[in-house]
Amino acid sequence: MNKLWAPWRSQYIHRRKNPGCIFCQIFREDKDAKNFVLARYRHCFAVLNTFPYNNGHILIVSNRHAGSLEKLKPAEILDMHKLLLTATDSLKKTLKPDGFNIGINIGENAGAGIKDHIHIHIVPRWAGDTNFMPIITDTKIISQSLEELYRLLVKNNNLSRISKTNKSKGKD
Repeated sequence: MNKLWAPWRSQYIHRRKNPGCIFCQIFREDKDAKNFVLARYRHCFAVLNTFPYNNGHILIVSNRHAGSLEKLKPAEILDMHKLLLTATDSLKKTLKPDGFNIGINIGENAGAGIKDHIHIHIVPRWAGDTNFMPIITDTKIISQSLEELYRLLVKNNNLSRISKTNKSKGKD
């Protein structure tokens, strides 16, 4: 039997749940490199998903803790979509994927892992990136570390980083 070692997955399996919202925590912290925050806009930020579906999986997260689109203000929705376009363009230039899955999971039954804080998934896709591994072994192979990907995107991207504003709007 062949074995595929993926020791980094044990962090996900054995992680302790934070008592508050992880997105609110990341928003408040001034540790962008540690948290893999790629860009901050006035109403949102882009962050690498630390448990990605595929290499380059980015989340566009509202600065304000809101669980659905209708709870967001028009300026917040517009800002999130601007950052979505910028992040997608950066991934195109840096990783050269063949396509993307872009989506929002609203509610636990829709697949939202963090159901009370709205965020948009950007998942780069390549021809042949799905094989037998997820079907047979429930294992996804991701060939690039988050640290390497973060350095590459920060070095080569056009994501504009701005300072935090309205810190008090992100709340648990």
